[in-house]
Amino acid sequence: MRESDALHARALAFVGAFAKGLRMPESFDTLACDVARFQAKRIDGFARLCLARGVEPSAFRVSRDIPAVPTEAFKAACVRWFPEEEILATFRTSGTSAGIRGTHSLRRPETYDTAALAFGRWALTSDCPERPVVLILGPGPDEAPDSSLTRMAALFAERLGAVDSRPPYFVSRGVLDIAGIDDRIAESTLRGQRVLLLATAFALVHFLDALAGAPFPLPPGSRVMQTGGFKGRSREVDSRALRRELSRVFAVDERAIVGEYGMTELSSQFYEATLCGGDPEIYVEPPWARIEPVHPETLDPVEDGDVGIARIVDLMNVDSAVAVLASDRVRRRGAGVELLGRLPGSPPRGCSLALDELLGEARGVE
Repeated sequence: MRESDALHARALAFVGAFAKGLRMPESFDTLACDVARFQAKRIDGFARLCLARGVEPSAFRVSRDIPAVPTEAFKAACVRWFPEEEILATFRTSGTSAGIRGTHSLRRPETYDTAALAFGRWALTSDCPERPVVLILGPGPDEAPDSSLTRMAALFAERLGAVDSRPPYFVSRGVLDIAGIDDRIAESTLRGQRVLLLATAFALVHFLDALAGAPFPLPPGSRVMQTGGFKGRSREVDSRALRRELSRVFAVDERAIVGEYGMTELSSQFYEATLCGGDPEIYVEPPWARIEPVHPETLDPVEDGDVGIARIVDLMNVDSAVAVLASDRVRRRGAGVELLGRLPGSPPRGCSLALDELLGEARGVE
């Protein structure tokens, strides 16, 4: 516990330095390798993965040395070192046809909260002189208690939004409350308050469908955070077309529509920095996380500008997997990454091999 708590404190020092505009307190690679060594000692599956790769944790020097745990492992194994009675929060992936959901348990959810608030504030509200009214096109924690996105949205409403005793959620049992959100927007407009609308892309498409093209202007200076794609959905909408339509309907500049990228298996998020002068569709990392495109079979880094799958190092994942391997296709572009959607079909060969090694199946390890 003491070693884990010390690593959490070092990780949170990155967040504190970022929030104050200071230099990072230590090297990213140093902390990533220390967290990985701790996990190799405490998590059997990660130790097996290191053994199968022929890497000795004591020899880690840079974060690229750390074998990445595939996101599929969060469905097939227990990716944590601490006992069940120490779990204070559990996030689960959305359901699948097989009913198998990935699980990410947290012992110190305040680490997740602190990092989410710091980078969310920078990406979404750093230019706001006053707190915006936060409205959420999604369910509340009572309906989705194991959703990391719901936790983050609730956190933003409470800590980044204007004080309001009324619930900020406008989806209940899958039904959009358009009249309710219309009333709150009209009230905010009268008071001269900006709105920060949080929603998944899929919820926004349903919202636009319900409006049937009618304008639904937000107060001046408002912005929209959209997240998630259309995995497992019967309908998809081009991201640029969606941005244009949201800009028209909500009467906001396209740069006020900010994409967010996160996943259940991580404790950090990534944003388009459009409100901070960045390019649309380019997601930037906080100082405590890195995305690297790697080859889907060899897991080697690809050449700059080439497409690979996402290998993500997240310093906030102290108690689970500091390096995670996803099936999302990404490409580095300048200071950020471009998201190109998930690889179709089954997990890529590199992810499957890593999962076998972690579970001890590749070499018959007990």
